[in-house]
Amino acid sequence: MQMLVFCTLLWSLSFPAMKALALTQQNLLPQSGSWFFTSLSVLYRFGLAGILLLPFGWRQLRTLRKLEVEQGMFIALFGGVGILFQMDGLAYTSASTSAFLTQGYCVFLPIWLALAHRQWPSLKTFMCVALVVGGVAVLAEINFHSFHLGRGEIETLLASFLFTGQILNLGNPRYAANRPLCFTVVMLFGTALVSAPLVCFTAPDAAACLRAYASPAACGFLAIIIVFSTLAAFMVMNVWQRHVTATEAGLIYCSEPVFASLLALFLPAIFSSWANIHYANETLTLRLLVGGGLITAANILLQSPWLEPRSAKR
Repeated sequence: MQMLVFCTLLWSLSFPAMKALALTQQNLLPQSGSWFFTSLSVLYRFGLAGILLLPFGWRQLRTLRKLEVEQGMFIALFGGVGILFQMDGLAYTSASTSAFLTQGYCVFLPIWLALAHRQWPSLKTFMCVALVVGGVAVLAEINFHSFHLGRGEIETLLASFLFTGQILNLGNPRYAANRPLCFTVVMLFGTALVSAPLVCFTAPDAAACLRAYASPAACGFLAIIIVFSTLAAFMVMNVWQRHVTATEAGLIYCSEPVFASLLALFLPAIFSSWANIHYANETLTLRLLVGGGLITAANILLQSPWLEPRSAKR
């Protein structure tokens, strides 16, 4: 479980890095839309990560199995399309609402598994889900009185449901014998492939795909996202998630907004100085302490033997 918590830390680094990258690219191509920057970033991020991983897995990839291709493509399809719905939904709702609804997979997972296995989740699972939902709601400053389900909210919920499919595919017993390095390479190239049509549709011209990264700062932010939030994070996820249940994994992944909020306390100023952009640090608030505390409490409870049957094996 600790390795998956570390995975969420690596993912959380992408939030300030992606924000800084977007601000840098707006200076480079002010006439281009956010959809172009988003899809191009996904294409480069996952495509280059796949290329960098190829030399390390070349021997295994020479004996690539059918089930490894199948698993990698399923994960790429769920994750890639989920990211596109999430980003489009963000244009029609607030960032806080998007952050809250994206964590919906921590609720979808136990519901799906309960229906599939015809068995209610344990009391411990119910308590962890309640703590996580409460913590994310506090972090996102959700106002339930003004909350409504419009296009943005529906698309974000659909994205979260697709992320649920991604998590379930990683824990599918059908793929238990698959080699993580092999299906990770397939997943990386598959996700890049999913975003390619959107790049072609939204690009002002072919040269814009190069001009969007025509500065050392833009290339540096992309390198951070590729090395830490893609290569390292997804290898950790794909290797270690099989050691926990899908429900436990979904709850652990909700630690991501906590780490993202902590990194936002100091990284924006560093990135702004480097790229000559205006990106202000966030401040430490009671909201962060309470929301982060609830999510942390859920993860501590999840990893403790409390409320487990005495006969259960750890």
